[in-house]
Amino acid sequence: MTTRKLGVIGGSGLYAVDGVQNGEWLEVATPWGTPSDAFFCGVLDGLDIVFLPRHGRGHVHSPTDVPYRANIDALKRLGVTDVVSLSACGSFREEMAPGDFVIVDQFIDRTFARPKSFFGSGCVAHVSMAHPVSKELSAHCATAARAAGVTVHEGGTYLAMEGPQFSSYAESIMYRDQWGCSVIGMTNMPEAKLAREAELPYASVAMVTDYDCWHPDHDAVEVSDIVRVLHGNADAARALIKELPALLGTERTPCPQGCDTALEYALITAPEARDPELMKKLDAVAGRVLSGPVD
Repeated sequence: MTTRKLGVIGGSGLYAVDGVQNGEWLEVATPWGTPSDAFFCGVLDGLDIVFLPRHGRGHVHSPTDVPYRANIDALKRLGVTDVVSLSACGSFREEMAPGDFVIVDQFIDRTFARPKSFFGSGCVAHVSMAHPVSKELSAHCATAARAAGVTVHEGGTYLAMEGPQFSSYAESIMYRDQWGCSVIGMTNMPEAKLAREAELPYASVAMVTDYDCWHPDHDAVEVSDIVRVLHGNADAARALIKELPALLGTERTPCPQGCDTALEYALITAPEARDPELMKKLDAVAGRVLSGPVD
């Protein structure tokens, strides 16, 4: 068993966490660029925790411009073993109302303007995304949300759109009625894919702010309406985070799904054909499976 260190990525409205002891903001350099912000590191009820505001304090990064690779690489460099993602979303389901949380278990990726992998020419790797979240970590998030007094829906498909504009009515109807999606957001992809490549068990908590624009009794999405709900969701998210240490504990056992060994058979490029420069950049993400020193 290894010591658990929880990484928390906060979405829109969530730029800080409460109750962290010995907390300090740390800058982390990565070969993939500068992360969204510094990382708030400390101890929450005995559990080591690392918090990152996805959009940066003050919300300075748009969904497309979030440095996803730098964020995940930095979490790995800081020794994080598990990642909980909290993000604002729109709902396609009547029962998933604003203020509710959805524990996502599937994704449809409609983003197109973001680097989606640490790997590529010079070192090719293919990881499975059939089951993109950690069931164990997701279950703990659901329990924590209920303990925090939040209405929780376990399971749902997250449609990741490019943004930054919200959906058209035609898109909203298609995603809801034809594709069967539950919620829509702009940030969980490629974040979840990169977490899997970094062998980090990942859970997604989607915090509903609105009904997108499909709902006949609601107007088109307005930022002013979303912001009002965001504040309440952020308070609930902080309460959820405070419940996690007691549920997770400080010792981490191997992931039953193999999230923490996702690269075991994923590297395709022969060792002698791998690009040394790319290999250097992969030291944190894939160091466990890369054999031999890099020249």
